[in-house]
Amino acid sequence: MTEETTDFKNESGSNSNGAFIAIIILLLLALGTLAYLWSSKNKQLNECKNDFALVQADLQGVNQMMSGYVDNMSNDLRKDFQNMMETYDALMKKDKRSTDSIMVQKQKIQELMDELTNNKKMSASQLFKLRKENETLRSIMKSYVVQIDSLNTLNLKLESTLEKTTSQLTSTTSERDQYKEEAAQSAAQVKKGQKLIASNFASSGLKMKLNNTTEETNRARSVVQIKSSFTISENPLTPSGVKTVYMQVIDPSGKTLQTRTSNVVQTDQGNIAFSDKKDIDYQNERVDVSIYYDMKGQEAEKGNYKIKIYVDGLLIGTDSFTLK
Repeated sequence: MTEETTDFKNESGSNSNGAFIAIIILLLLALGTLAYLWSSKNKQLNECKNDFALVQADLQGVNQMMSGYVDNMSNDLRKDFQNMMETYDALMKKDKRSTDSIMVQKQKIQELMDELTNNKKMSASQLFKLRKENETLRSIMKSYVVQIDSLNTLNLKLESTLEKTTSQLTSTTSERDQYKEEAAQSAAQVKKGQKLIASNFASSGLKMKLNNTTEETNRARSVVQIKSSFTISENPLTPSGVKTVYMQVIDPSGKTLQTRTSNVVQTDQGNIAFSDKKDIDYQNERVDVSIYYDMKGQEAEKGNYKIKIYVDGLLIGTDSFTLK
């Protein structure tokens, strides 16, 4: 019994020692692997540091090499930015509608100018970056120039077309007015040619006789009517048909004798009062006409009386007589 127990313990302890040894071996292998990987990564890191140092050195060399050009590049950029600002100012004067969008571009340019001014020790790479942005802004500005110049060219074309049209309209209006004037002159000539003429006047006052007939008199106190007889001449140019003949009797005081104040006719001399009227059938031949004005109890004045005859708004004849 004692021997079996002792053998079991020896076998169990032997197994435990083997497991520990295996674990230790595995840990050593893992540690070796990690050490190898660390060494490898450290080597890569050192190589990157060396490369970075070389790049930095090259960059410093480039900056030193370009140091002679940096000031010139800076000045060129500053001039470019300033020129763009001036160009945008000119574009805004040409086209007020683009002011808002142009102001946005001017703000970007101003920010780059401020960066260029504030950073006195700007490297060549920074300047190249600014130049790249400058080229972008310049291409945008060129698009504005083309757009606004196109609008101005269109405006000039429109103004030219408008001026040409206005000139043509003025010429047409002038020709129209000339034709109108010629037409008016022709119409006046035609109307003048159509005018009737009254002649062979016999005008006087009339008194009433005992047999209720009238006879001529030159006594003002005896006058009960005023008569004017005349002949209207033939005229083939005058439109034929019924025409109204108006008689105007003007007394010695210059007043037109009227039975009604509404007796007014329109003539080429304006509206005039008339004493009496008569309709005739005019057939382009001579026609004798007599028109009477009834005094209707009104006492005639002594002096000279004037007779005026109107047809178609035109004065066609005059006469006069005297009452004592």
